[in-house]
Amino acid sequence: MMRDLVALTKPRIMVLLLFTGFSAMVVALGHVPSWSMTVLTLVGLGCSTGGAAALNMWYDRDIDQLMGRTQSRPIPAGRISERTALVLGLGLEALALVILGFGVNGLTALLAFGGFFYYVVIYTMWLKRRTPQNIVIGGGAGAFPPLVGWAAATGHLAWPAVLMFLVIFLWTPPHFWSLALYKNEDYIKANIPMMPVVQGERSTKWQSLIYGVLLLASSILLYETHVVGRVYLVAALVLGLGFLVILARLLREQAPQLEWAKRSFRYSLLYLLGIFGFMLANVR
Repeated sequence: MMRDLVALTKPRIMVLLLFTGFSAMVVALGHVPSWSMTVLTLVGLGCSTGGAAALNMWYDRDIDQLMGRTQSRPIPAGRISERTALVLGLGLEALALVILGFGVNGLTALLAFGGFFYYVVIYTMWLKRRTPQNIVIGGGAGAFPPLVGWAAATGHLAWPAVLMFLVIFLWTPPHFWSLALYKNEDYIKANIPMMPVVQGERSTKWQSLIYGVLLLASSILLYETHVVGRVYLVAALVLGLGFLVILARLLREQAPQLEWAKRSFRYSLLYLLGIFGFMLANVR
């Protein structure tokens, strides 16, 4: 049961979100923050993202039963009750607000709650089942951790934090659409209007390439704020151009081939780790 409760929080996604939040803390200060600040911020942020994930699974339990990718999740598999998932999600968010509000600062708690609300209400309950722009608009939910990390470190927000938000926001469509391209049948079964379902794979691939170009530009703009050094700039160019090459190859791939869709999805994960890793390693 403990494994299933942990699974409700989507721990692999949580680790990635916490990494982007921690990177923003280091960039904001120019050095690694204190042990107490780091622990309080990451534990609070982890509770918030975990609570949002649990409520996402609670709300999506009907469509999770229909998709092969999600049928083994704790609720559709019958290992965890709906009520348990609901209580877990709400309880974790309440705990996050206490930890961040009293242990860090009010702005950090407010931003963490903003990311929680965005993911649970705006994306999961409103956008996901209604529009093919679900991932585009909903991508803002996963982009909140750098704002949370920056606010925890400084008590305010600044343009570099906004650009980190933008990097994740623009990264989200090509990341998730790559997954949607090779899991298209799942989304058709669940009647979810993902971009490949509604507008077809060709349009989806073109849009992914456009977002890839915008992503490269936004990552370069972060260097212009003078919070990161030239090593980061070189890494952003290499990683961004590499992503564009893969997205261009994806555009040339014809159905039923899916190899470049899978490569694009895997590379997108490495890209996000890499870009924030070089922010972390090359602060000014």
